[in-house]
Parts: sequence; C-alpha cells; structure tokens
Amino acid sequence: MEKSNDSSEYGFILVGFSDRPKLEMVLFIVNFTLYSVAVLGNSAIILVCILDSRLHTPMYFFLANLSFLDLCFSTSCVPQMLVNLWGPDKTISYAGCVVQLFSFLSVGGVECLLLAVMAYDRYAAVCRPLYYTVIMHPQLCLRLVAVAWGSGLVNAIVMSPLTMTLSRCGQRRVNHFLCEMPALIKMACVDARAVEMLGFTFAILIVLLPLTLILVSYGYIAAAVLRIKSAAGRRKAFNTCSSHLTVVSLFYGSIIYMYMQPGNSSSQDQGKFLTLFYNLVTPMLNPLIYTLRNKEVKGALKRVLGRQQ
Repeated sequence: MEKSNDSSEYGFILVGFSDRPKLEMVLFIVNFTLYSVAVLGNSAIILVCILDSRLHTPMYFFLANLSFLDLCFSTSCVPQMLVNLWGPDKTISYAGCVVQLFSFLSVGGVECLLLAVMAYDRYAAVCRPLYYTVIMHPQLCLRLVAVAWGSGLVNAIVMSPLTMTLSRCGQRRVNHFLCEMPALIKMACVDARAVEMLGFTFAILIVLLPLTLILVSYGYIAAAVLRIKSAAGRRKAFNTCSSHLTVVSLFYGSIIYMYMQPGNSSSQDQGKFLTLFYNLVTPMLNPLIYTLRNKEVKGALKRVLGRQQ
C-alpha cells in the first residue's frame, strides 16, 4: 500500500448510512435482531447436525457447513457495522478492513460453490436413489467441501491484495458500511479496469459456473419428478429440493445483481441494501427455511432439546 494513501496508517472511514441519522438507529435495532436470530438459528442447525446421529448423512453434512459459512459471513462485518451505527465513530483500521474484505470474498465464494455441491447431492438423491450411498460416500463429500473452501480462498488471496493496493490518493471515506470490493475499487484514483475485469472473471468462475451446475442438476431433477406417477412421490421429491431452491434463489439473486455487472454499475444505495440482504437477511432465513420445511430437522431439534431437559 502506498504511503500517499494514508489508509495503511489511519485506516478507513465507513460512511454507511451516516447521512441519515434517524435511519441509523432503526437499522441498528433491525440488524441486531436479525444478526441474533442468524447466530442462534445457524448455531442450532450445526449442533443438531452434530448431536443427532440420524442427521449424519451427506445432506446434513453440507447443511452444517452452510450454517457455519452463514455464521462467518455475518460475523465478518455485522459487529463492526453495529458499532458504527450506534455511535459517531465510523472508522475501521487498515488491518480490520483487510480482514473484512478477505473474509467476505473467501466465504462468499465458498458458499456459491457449496450450494452447487448441495444441488448435486439432491440430484443424486432424486435421480439415482438406489446408488445414492455409493455416489455420495464420505470421502467424496469431504473432497467436494475441500474444493469449495480452496476455491473461495484462492479468490480472496488473489483479489484482496489487488483491491487493497490500488492507489487512492489519500481518499479514506468508503461509501459503504463495510470494506466490500466494489466500494473500495470505486475509491481508486487510477485506472482500475484491469482489477474490475479480473474480479468479473472470478465471478464467472465462482458465481455463474456453479449456478449453471445448479440449473443443470435441477433440470434433471425436474425431469425425474415428472416421471413419478404418484402425487405423493412427486410431493416428497419436491419437498426434498424446495428448501435448497429457495436458499439458492435468495443468495444468488442478490450476488449476481451486485457482482456480475462490469464496472459495478449498481447505485451505492442499492449496493448497501443488497449487501445487507445477502449478508444478514439470507443467513437469518436459511435456518428457518430448512427447519420449517424439514420434518427431520424439526424432529432432531425436539430430540436434542428433550435430551437436555
């Protein structure tokens, strides 16, 4: 980082919603509530998947990983955001900004790929039920999760230094409530098109490619469901996939709008609220979606809670 930027010494100022003081207090209350629900819900999913032996299957192994990712995703920025919303101090240290950006890029990339892995798991369960345990054996599950984590880390290892080392000519004000890549790139006082295009290329590999795999998997699943003659069989197959489809729609919809536009043409206000959505609302909704629509998880929760009494 060049000394002329001053950010390595003094850090950054997260502007966030400081131009709307009344909105800040409302957002503090709403975000604190959503974050608390997200932490409790995802922690409960992880504990249930570990403690209940009936959930020691590939589907719930991936679900526990998704809940862990959602915890990391929210915790990477929400505590800092709550501090900034509560008081007049809007600063974040340079190191804190680096950690936030790296966490955001890595965990976001991992989640995109993990959702594709979960779609493949659903494809194997619906389209190849007799061979499911052979296809989704424990070693393959571990390898798939390792590939997802590795790819997300590579994305962060490449893009974080490139983003942070862009010259900003002393500019320290980040027009966002967190150190997110589009906001940091917009602060550059040099030509950042090469960094933008590299980020766009990574987005194709980490966002669009997994989404394509998800759509192909669900194409096969839809064809298999239509071949099922009984209404009960079709309903069971639909229930098996509906929770995952809902989560995919919520997460990918906002991510694609944010990151799949060259030059990041979305407005700053749109960017802030979309980031709030996939960083806070989606992690809060995921446990509710999987719990409310899944009898096995609800049954496991009752068994675990009953065991504690």
